[in-house]
Amino acid sequence: IIQFYDRMRQVGASARTMLLSAAAGRFGVPISECRTDKHRVIHTKTDRVLDYSALVAWAPMEAVPEVDTLTFKKPEDYRYIGKPMPITDLKDLCSGQGTFGVDAQMPGMVYAVIERSPVLGGTLMSHDDSATLKVPGVLQTAVLPPFSPPHNFQALGGIAVIASNTWAAIKGRRALKAEWNAGANGRYDSEAYKEQLLETVRQPGKVVRDEGNFDQAFAEAPKKHAAEYYTPHLAHAPMEPPMAVAHFDNGKVIAHAPTQNPQAVQQAVAGALQIPIENVECHVTLLGGGFGRKSKPDYVVEAALLSRELGKPVKVVWTREDDIQFDYFHSVAAMRLEAGLDETGQPMALLHRSAFPTIGSTFAPGATYCAGFEIGMGLTNAPYAIPNQRAENGPAINHVRIGWLRAVCNNFHAFSLCSFMDELAHLSAKDPKRYLLDALGAPRIVGAPEDPYAMDTGRLAHVIELAAEKAGWAQRPSGNGKGLGIAAHYSFRSYIAAVVSIEVDADGNIAIPRVDLA
Repeated sequence: IIQFYDRMRQVGASARTMLLSAAAGRFGVPISECRTDKHRVIHTKTDRVLDYSALVAWAPMEAVPEVDTLTFKKPEDYRYIGKPMPITDLKDLCSGQGTFGVDAQMPGMVYAVIERSPVLGGTLMSHDDSATLKVPGVLQTAVLPPFSPPHNFQALGGIAVIASNTWAAIKGRRALKAEWNAGANGRYDSEAYKEQLLETVRQPGKVVRDEGNFDQAFAEAPKKHAAEYYTPHLAHAPMEPPMAVAHFDNGKVIAHAPTQNPQAVQQAVAGALQIPIENVECHVTLLGGGFGRKSKPDYVVEAALLSRELGKPVKVVWTREDDIQFDYFHSVAAMRLEAGLDETGQPMALLHRSAFPTIGSTFAPGATYCAGFEIGMGLTNAPYAIPNQRAENGPAINHVRIGWLRAVCNNFHAFSLCSFMDELAHLSAKDPKRYLLDALGAPRIVGAPEDPYAMDTGRLAHVIELAAEKAGWAQRPSGNGKGLGIAAHYSFRSYIAAVVSIEVDADGNIAIPRVDLA
């Protein structure tokens, strides 16, 4: 909608004009005497009608109208936009008849569960499937080759246990013995890596935003404050783990999968099997939750590869354990913020450093600095009217597959920046809501003025005021283990403020009785 709404309105108005013009020519009347209505053109004076189907051969011969000559529908004439629409499969969803990935069937299919390298990039040294093949229901095993960097949306490789049902395949995998060469990521330790990232943000990084003179303003500031933050890996954990059924036959693949991106399915499967992209047909089931994970179709590639090898449809099922261990994780991140405050406690200089394995490592081996779209998610677009600001990005190597998860880099950048601003407010003995509003300053546009979706700090201030009002900020409790916290952020063209009510009892137990969001 954000990128193509206006453009698609122009496309639709252009097509409608060309259909009208073609119909006017067939009727032998001025175009002004014609109108459209539900897939047809009507000559107003005579009620003669031509369906669009009768005009499609003629309309492309008409001149494409200039954009400034187009006539658009008036809002009161909209048929769909802004109107409530029924969910066509609501009855199926409410009665348990919806088709999710696990429900997809193909005649003659077998089931597969895959034993993968426990670390990214590990290779199979040897395996013993003798015990596996004795498990009732197990039919055979098959080795999938490892991926070639960059991993992109390739299958990870491993040993597939093929069975007549999922449970037999799972039990067969438990009986499998495999030895792996862990490779470069075998020694990855998340605690040690956390310290490495924190050390990175303690050093100067690649400057990605530089306004005013941070060094001078910080040096001259009467009061200073610094803080460090860290966020761990996050797994998507969709309600239904990844799974897909695919059939390779005569150089073509038909797949049924819960996917957010069927085009990526076509591209990834075609690339893995070295077949034309038009030979891959993807049927999208109900998603079962995705959050970004199911836009990456490695699990569909696995089913297609196994189907080609076995000569029959194969359903690949990921267990919840597989889903957690082999996810495209939301990245770990370390942040360090420093501020210089004036005599009143307001920030006059702000430094925001961030280091995290980039999503770019999914597509380009050796990528260590974040991509341009990542730094624009809460790092380079801080909304505060602070005259001296610098943002820096430090290098970070990925040791697991990195993928986007909903708000992507806004997640950790908002956490660090909002937490830091709250610390500054308390350090200055000021009301945190008032502190945020003062730091925002007068309403202004952050970003390109010609961008209709550029950040409007006035809107951010408004949601702060609204959330605080609804939460009863003015009467907020003080002491006795009760309090309110406030934060605000701009993410993906949305302006969000949250006020969280918190209670802590004598034993340190935390309760959150209410959250107000605007």
